[in-house]
Amino acid sequence: MSDVTSSSQVTDDPAGDGESPDFDTLTRDIADVPAVEVITTVAVHLMSAAAVNLGLAEGGAQHKDLDEARKLIQALAGLVEASGTDIGEFHAAPLRDGLRSLQLAFREASGIPDAPGEGPGEAYTGSPSA
Repeated sequence: MSDVTSSSQVTDDPAGDGESPDFDTLTRDIADVPAVEVITTVAVHLMSAAAVNLGLAEGGAQHKDLDEARKLIQALAGLVEASGTDIGEFHAAPLRDGLRSLQLAFREASGIPDAPGEGPGEAYTGSPSA
C-alpha cells in the first residue's frame, strides 16, 4: 500500500485560506449580481464553447464537434432572442453579432449544409446573411 500524507488530501477550501464560504454568503453574492450581467456572462460562455466546438480555437480540428456546436448555438439563440428586449440593445447587439458569426461559421464548417432557416438557432433568428 502507498503511504498518503494529509497534505495531498482534497479539501473543500479552494482558496486555501482555511475558511470555506457559507451558503448565506454565496446566496447574498449572487443576489447582488444584476440579471443583465448573468445573462451576458452565460451568453459569452455559450459563444466560447460553440467556437471551440466549431474548431475555431487553437488546435481547432482536435476539438471540432458540430453536433455539440449546434446545441450550443441553438441555446445561445434562444437566450439572446428571449432576453434581448430585457437586457437592452446596448448589450443585445454584440450578442446578436456574435451569434450571427457563429451561425455563419457553422454553415461554413458543415459538410452537409442545412436548408435556409434550418440551421442552429435559425428558428429564432432567421437565416444569417453573409
